[in-house]
Amino acid sequence: MLDPKHFDDLVQRLSTAMPKGLQLLQDDINRNLRTSLESGLARLDLVTREEFDVQSAVLARTREKLAALESQVAVLERALAAPGHQSD
Repeated sequence: MLDPKHFDDLVQRLSTAMPKGLQLLQDDINRNLRTSLESGLARLDLVTREEFDVQSAVLARTREKLAALESQVAVLERALAAPGHQSD
């Protein structure tokens, strides 16, 4: 999940952008804003950078294996289609 420091930073940026009249309620607004952000982000189906990198590596290996298998199938298909090939 996200680092709590990121939430604090985002809440601080949003609160400084508020109109001056709302700054009397700033603590309550900050608390509610932070809670809303955490709740909203918790509902998202997010993965960590590490999980993403692992899955990217798995996908790259899978693509390499697929390319090798496609090459093998092409060779076998050519061998089957070659004149003089005997089928059962």
